[in-house]
Amino acid sequence: MADLAINPEPGVEAHDEHATSTGLPNTKIAMWMFLASECMLFGALISTYVLYRGASQNGPYPADVFDIPYTSVSSFVLLASSLTMVLALASAQKRDVARMRLWLLATALLGLTFVGGQVYEFTVFYDEGLALSTNLFGTTFYVLTGFHGVHVTVGILMLLSLVGFSTADSLPDDAAFPVEMVGLYWHFVDIVWIVIFTVVYLIPTPSPAPV
Repeated sequence: MADLAINPEPGVEAHDEHATSTGLPNTKIAMWMFLASECMLFGALISTYVLYRGASQNGPYPADVFDIPYTSVSSFVLLASSLTMVLALASAQKRDVARMRLWLLATALLGLTFVGGQVYEFTVFYDEGLALSTNLFGTTFYVLTGFHGVHVTVGILMLLSLVGFSTADSLPDDAAFPVEMVGLYWHFVDIVWIVIFTVVYLIPTPSPAPV
């Protein structure tokens, strides 16, 4: 019996003993519940931005500060990190630890590039007169994109933690499960950015209403 507990049958996941009635591990259920709550958070922030779109009575307005080509490149960098995250999980499933660490680091580097680009963009906007309290556009824009930037930063820390634990041999022999959990979070922040980029940057903002 002890041998069966230590060496499960081929094809049976090591986390089955923690499975719920749905057949999914508790950790995965918890992650999906967390992401559902995050969907409500970002849904509220995006809805607030849309609700007050074009309501600012003083500038600068979106057309005055946005640099769509620059933000498009930054967005492409973040979306490219989803590919490297997939490659990291594939390497973990093959138990190729070296390649797993490489792709995790690449994902973290792409995320850092995106966050750095966002900080630069915020700095440029501030220099052009758009602060958090300048107008409704500034308030809703900085809160929405700032919260997303914080989530990306948390994801980067999670990725680097995986690399650190792997280097210290603190991960299980089959590291696919923890990599998959971090991957779910990372893909979530990427998808959220697609929505934010579309709503905030690509959809034209109506002209401000006359006073």
